[in-house]
Amino acid sequence: MKIQLLSLAAAGLLAAACAPIEPVPPGDDLSQCRADRYQQYIGRHRSELPSQPANETWRVTCTTCPVTMDYSPSRLNIFYEESSGIIREVKCG
Repeated sequence: MKIQLLSLAAAGLLAAACAPIEPVPPGDDLSQCRADRYQQYIGRHRSELPSQPANETWRVTCTTCPVTMDYSPSRLNIFYEESSGIIREVKCG
């Protein structure tokens, strides 16, 4: 009986470990990563972005490029189209 319970518990833990991790939904507050300051770059070429400030965390990547799914409210994410380099989205996360 103990072996069956242990097997069932182990199976449950394995199933939970394989479950997809849902990212934390971003809030509407674009100021937490200063995304509100960079909204003006949407529709412009990524080469027009200023240099990353030393005290900020940025992720600049294409809209179809793979990225980690970890959520960091203080990280600024800037997504551009790979073919054109045009910025399509600026958000926290």
